[in-house]
Amino acid sequence: MALVPSSPRDKYPPLPDDKFPWKEPPAVVVTPCIPTPCGPWGAPYFLDEGLRKVTPYHFTYNTFCKQRWRGREILDIFASEFRDRPTEYYEKAIVEGRVVLNGKPVPSTKTIVNNGDVISHTLHRHEPPCTATPIGIVHEDDDMIVIDKPAGMPVHPAGRYNFNSIIEIMRADRGNGWNPLPCNRLDRLTSGIMFIGKHKVAAEALGAQIRGRTVKKEYITRVVGEFPEGEIVCEKPILQISPKLGLNRVRADGKESRTVFKRLAYYPPKHDAPAQDEQTNDVSPDDQPWKKLRGYSIVRCFPVTGRTHQLRVHLQYLGHPISNDPIYANQRVFGPSLGRGHSDSENDEDILSRLERMGKEEVADAVAYHDEMVDAYNKKKAERMTGELCSICDTPLYSDPGVHELGIYLHARRYRCEEGKWDYQTALPAWALPPPGYEGPTESTEESDPLAVDLEKLGLGSETQKQEQTAASTAT
Repeated sequence: MALVPSSPRDKYPPLPDDKFPWKEPPAVVVTPCIPTPCGPWGAPYFLDEGLRKVTPYHFTYNTFCKQRWRGREILDIFASEFRDRPTEYYEKAIVEGRVVLNGKPVPSTKTIVNNGDVISHTLHRHEPPCTATPIGIVHEDDDMIVIDKPAGMPVHPAGRYNFNSIIEIMRADRGNGWNPLPCNRLDRLTSGIMFIGKHKVAAEALGAQIRGRTVKKEYITRVVGEFPEGEIVCEKPILQISPKLGLNRVRADGKESRTVFKRLAYYPPKHDAPAQDEQTNDVSPDDQPWKKLRGYSIVRCFPVTGRTHQLRVHLQYLGHPISNDPIYANQRVFGPSLGRGHSDSENDEDILSRLERMGKEEVADAVAYHDEMVDAYNKKKAERMTGELCSICDTPLYSDPGVHELGIYLHARRYRCEEGKWDYQTALPAWALPPPGYEGPTESTEESDPLAVDLEKLGLGSETQKQEQTAASTAT
């Protein structure tokens, strides 16, 4: 089914400053309604240079104690789990009463958080911009909307994002009384097929299909180098290394993970590119970009399990990371090898330290940011700390991200029901099409299902598959 783009109904004008009433945080742990032209819960969007922006506002987070927080000091939780503000800010917020526990002031920064506790944090919220690209509509009926999610847009309000999320953008677009119900999830940086239930019954029905392993998925990605031909199976276990920094790695003690990959196309480097070491693929920083030295491949991905960052981690381990991945294709973090074949924790502390600096002292610079389409202007126009502080809350301010930072070359292209009842897909994204001067495929070809072939190779019958597979609902 061809992609039908949604109408551009989201060009919201900026709101004047006097429409944002608070100069001090509210005294209660409930966020007051924001009086905007969109209604009490409408989002105050405005569009600027390809970005959707939201004027800063006060907001109260209410969060139940997570399992990994139990028995830990409250300041330690904030300092280790949340990256956007320094430890000194959280310490001051606790002391001054902007952080409360179960609705009451916190006696000390060393107060222990226990199971069942609710932490409330009222702050002046500075949402990062997201892409201004409209949400595409692939299919819509009385029960479901199948969307083509733009890269650079989170699905749910979380972390630094609230109004700049799929849920809130669709709610503002279609009316505040409507409650969109996502049936699957994609990472913020990933684009592609998502299902939005119009009512609870429809959302639960599709959710049951996904949990029942009857929905098959195909992702398209663009990776560094010449990916091998044939069906490549990676079944390395994946472990979360840092929830704060969003880092996951291949580890023997991680969760079982399986992905099938199949190359769609390879585009070699230009003939005038400098030579490289054939054994290590190492290059000098003074040479031309690594992408040009090795070329790049368009790869089809079929996730069997659904671990966080599964495709990104498996591709890095295979030595072919997604070529503009700011984490897993970052030479400043992983070195020239980009973490190929790494499965031990020996260098984790150094990797985390280098990753921590990305977006603060340094730009999160992936290999493919040296692409010929991304020039010095875009590299300078990148999200990082400006050294300035908010006049209301003293929060360190970030610059706007460049458009090239709002997504990675990973697209959920096709979702289909195993029983043949429905099949939704999009066209190949522009970055997966043949570059100028090259011939190559402009769409994925129908063929025997690599996922089914893979399961046979692994010795997994349908019953074993249902018992052992994890639902692939968060495969990116």
